Amino acid sequence: MSYFDLGQFVDALRAAGELKEIDREVDPFLEISEIADRVVKSGGPALLFSNVRGAKIPLLINAFGSMRRMSMALGVESLDQLGEELDAILQPKMPAGLQEAMGRVSQAFRLSNARTRIVSEAPCQELVETTNPSLDDLPIITCWPEDAGPYITLGQVITRNPADGSRNVGMYRLQKYDAQTLGLHWQRHKTGARHYEEAEKRGARLEVAVALGPDPAIIYASTAPLPEGIDEFMFAGYLRSRPVELVKCRTVSLEVPASSQIVLEGYCEPGERCLEGPFGDHTGFYSLADDYPVFHLTAVTRRRAPIYPTIIVGRPPMEDGYLGKATERLFLPLLRKVLPEIVDMNLPIEGIFHNLCIVSIDKKYPGHARKVMYGIWGTGQMMFTKMIIVLDKDANVQDMREVIWRLGNNMDPRRDVVITDGPSDVLDHAAHLPAYSGKLGIDATVKWRDEGFLGEWPAEIRMSDEVRQRVDSYWKDLNL
Repeated sequence: MSYFDLGQFVDALRAAGELKEIDREVDPFLEISEIADRVVKSGGPALLFSNVRGAKIPLLINAFGSMRRMSMALGVESLDQLGEELDAILQPKMPAGLQEAMGRVSQAFRLSNARTRIVSEAPCQELVETTNPSLDDLPIITCWPEDAGPYITLGQVITRNPADGSRNVGMYRLQKYDAQTLGLHWQRHKTGARHYEEAEKRGARLEVAVALGPDPAIIYASTAPLPEGIDEFMFAGYLRSRPVELVKCRTVSLEVPASSQIVLEGYCEPGERCLEGPFGDHTGFYSLADDYPVFHLTAVTRRRAPIYPTIIVGRPPMEDGYLGKATERLFLPLLRKVLPEIVDMNLPIEGIFHNLCIVSIDKKYPGHARKVMYGIWGTGQMMFTKMIIVLDKDANVQDMREVIWRLGNNMDPRRDVVITDGPSDVLDHAAHLPAYSGKLGIDATVKWRDEGFLGEWPAEIRMSDEVRQRVDSYWKDLNL
């Protein structure tokens, strides 16, 4: 199922036994983060804090912190389901029977909902404050001891390109400076940063809206590395099989999800920067302080009884890793459109999205693994990938024991390693230059003679099918 709003998702988590409600008073300064860190690393539930010190609004965290909850958020039994549906749309063929034909109807229904709808009234505007808007009523948490201050970490930041009017919805952290200003962490490669740069060229303010707590599909869509020109709200409509309803803001010329719990409206002045950070980041290290644009608050609109959603990042595994896993599964079919030889892909949570990519390929010719490496580095935000390991098509890239076994057995460092250079994530503190680093590719496929392997590749140890079947027939009787 899909959800009309965050509250409905919370109800579903509660009914599924995936939510723990905490009424004890807890401090938003570090305590909530410590509790959430312990819970996510132990595979625990989503947490709803109803008594956050200094705030009257309940706080939700770890809502996406497992494969089950991430699947629930996107209305599927497993994350692979969405990837399979997208793959079917991208590779159309005549249906083989009635059941497959009905599946096509379902796909068409999903696509028909990849649009938006403007409404005149919305739950997120039940209460409107434009005279003296303040951030002080929100339970904004300080995540880690060396953080520069409290941070909004799960907001959908909405802007429009002053040049062509195209919209972007991204998830960027916002540091609270005071009751009416925030530091907006726009990394140089992000679309929001380009919108701000375009506004600066024109000497104009950039209007910004921050939606807090729309439905889960919209929250996920704001994290997805969509191709340029694909609207995140339309993508969310596809995911949830229902158009996203938008309402016009009260003080800026933007639209926000009508289902949001809270909306912050404001602007960034051209040329204005302020020191933002440090911040305990998803790398497991603090990202350094730097100058970033300043968000000035012009309005707060909200529901009468909102929920404030947040997330913490840090040393993996953390909640954001499961958002990354959704991207891995959903965007595999898109990557296959560029590199059809790819069989499967694993972006391990411990690899924090861009440090490690493991792929299996249907190898057809000498040097095929290297072709795939360069193809991945040339595809969208995969350009940030630091290390790529390529395995044969029969390898289970989701099983790290098998990956390491094949890596150790199939790779000669002198022959099978590629080292090159390219763009890196701004948060990669190990890069030898800011946003520019080395890249490592490892060909761990079986080597062929026309790839320069002069010996005889040994056969892998496998039991015969006949013996396996014979033992299978009495295995249960052994009671082992």
